[in-house]
Amino acid sequence: MHDIRLIRENPEGFDAALAKRGLAPLSSQILEIDESRRAKITAAETALADRNAASKQVGAAKAQGLEEEFERLRALVADKKAQIGILEDEAKDEDERLQELLATIPNLPHDDVPEGADEEDNVEIHRWGTPVELDFEAKEHYDLPAVQGSMDFETAAKLSGSRFVVMSGAVARAHRALAQFMIDTHTSENGLTEVNTPVLVRDEAMHGTGQLPKFAEDSYQTTNGWWLIPTSEVTLTNLVAGEMVDEDTLPRRYTAHSLCFRSEAGSAGRDTSGMLRQHQFEKVEMVSVTKPEDSLAELDRMTDCAQGILERLELPYRTVVLCTGDMGFGARKTHDIEVWLPGQNTYREISSCSVCGDFQARRMNARFKRAGEKKPEFVHTLNGSGLAVGRCLIAVLENGQQADGSVELPKALHPWLGGKTRINADGQMA
Repeated sequence: MHDIRLIRENPEGFDAALAKRGLAPLSSQILEIDESRRAKITAAETALADRNAASKQVGAAKAQGLEEEFERLRALVADKKAQIGILEDEAKDEDERLQELLATIPNLPHDDVPEGADEEDNVEIHRWGTPVELDFEAKEHYDLPAVQGSMDFETAAKLSGSRFVVMSGAVARAHRALAQFMIDTHTSENGLTEVNTPVLVRDEAMHGTGQLPKFAEDSYQTTNGWWLIPTSEVTLTNLVAGEMVDEDTLPRRYTAHSLCFRSEAGSAGRDTSGMLRQHQFEKVEMVSVTKPEDSLAELDRMTDCAQGILERLELPYRTVVLCTGDMGFGARKTHDIEVWLPGQNTYREISSCSVCGDFQARRMNARFKRAGEKKPEFVHTLNGSGLAVGRCLIAVLENGQQADGSVELPKALHPWLGGKTRINADGQMA
């Protein structure tokens, strides 16, 4: 959510920031509603003052036997009362219009975010590892002999439809091990607190992190009104919703392993093969809540945590800063981490780490108060994947593929696999 005071103070700057995202100017529309709302409030306050003054005079007129003046004043009080009610209702309507409009406007990019229209204008800032050179034709994950018996899309389609998968045997075990490895690394080495949160949330939680109202079609809603979370960013960030956070507890760093659900609206025809883009998937999420002055440094720290998982798994990757035209709705700056997939001969996104500034905190009313200060401030929030478990499994399988159809598993994963090191071509863990 945007601060209306900042828009009043610098409408040109607000429109210029929107222009970087490819959006038309909105400040005049916003300020027109705001001015109408404030005028209604001022008129209601004036009418209230007039009513209060007349109310005091009613008793005096009655006591003095001034019947005509008494009736005039009593009629004036009644008229002002009705007028106040109308003005307050109109002011409320204008305020709702204003909030509804502000809720659909994306966050403003940081000044150092590169300008651009789409992913072609993203800027690479880091690269690690060398893509594996195979002396045979690389296969995609779903075509690997080691995988074919344990990754069943046909049965999943029978159960649930397209873009679901049933995993079993060695593949299911590797998937579980990856999630446990990520969570254990984040909690024991990266200083994050593990949290287990619901996957069903109310409207308020989805609104707080920006999924509602604009992106309702991207998520699933139950018949009784709950929403299935698209990511545990929703629940982890909303842990501080409506709170006055103790300054001494900042920064707060959370992580959770959860199921995630996305309708993938608008993605028809993209990544339909395999498990790269699913309606249901698992992710290890990271969320940080910080003071304003610490949030950009926290973005770098969060990115390092996600990159570290890939490095431990010996998976080549590159990190890019998203341009203004490719950033998500709630982000001020985003680092996308893309892992190398030999089967596609390209890098694909596996983590997106974003700093949101006070954008989500305003929607959630999450604040803190500095020592010695009376006025509270909004916290800053960040979120990032640490990592998407299914996509990480794809990368592990494709980068570890061998000529005989087997898959060598990363050394870092062996302790979470009971010492097993590979999936044989027949799909057995060995």
